[in-house]
Amino acid sequence: MRYSAFVFDAYGTLFDVHAAVRRHAAEVGPDGQAISELWRIKQIEYSWVRTLMGSYLDFWQLTEQALDFAFAKYPSADPALKPKLLDAYRDLDCYPEVPAVLKALKAEGARVAILSNGSPAMLETAVRKAALDTVLDDVFSVDPIRRFKTDQSVYELVTTAWRLYPDAVSFQSSNRWDIAGATKFGFRTVWINRTNQPDEYMDHKPSVILPSLDRLAAST
Repeated sequence: MRYSAFVFDAYGTLFDVHAAVRRHAAEVGPDGQAISELWRIKQIEYSWVRTLMGSYLDFWQLTEQALDFAFAKYPSADPALKPKLLDAYRDLDCYPEVPAVLKALKAEGARVAILSNGSPAMLETAVRKAALDTVLDDVFSVDPIRRFKTDQSVYELVTTAWRLYPDAVSFQSSNRWDIAGATKFGFRTVWINRTNQPDEYMDHKPSVILPSLDRLAAST
């Protein structure tokens, strides 16, 4: 393989962020999909705004606040479900191809890591539940620098720790804005466009666009 270091975003790329609401769909009710989508939108929005303000709260706190907003926006769902949904978010399903892809990269001799907005406790739980802890070499959280993606210091966490130039790293994310930030930093970027979204940030294009992680090895 051309790249010996593969770094993955966690939420939306390895872990299905909509699995939490889906797991309790019957209880959440008819606005479940809208609640799940708004929960995710606000979670990310809060990370951007707080980085711009210099007013950090960890990603778990933002996840809780985003869910509160979603409940307020869609009163058809019972806010008493909040603890259940948060427990489900701690234990998100990973996408079905993820374990095999990471194991294959590891078997080829690559270093494999996560770089995520998630707090250390969130990531530790998600990785352990998905049984990825035996495959990953590192899990990088933004928590030590108290800034979220796409701040360029986030991507620098990897190159500093691994003593690599940015162009030695292949970075995979399902979030197009994350791909834009990583491209600007100098990573080779692979946009995992799971839902066939139109492209954007045209001045920071990904190196490769894939519908899932299945064909990642073939793209290197």
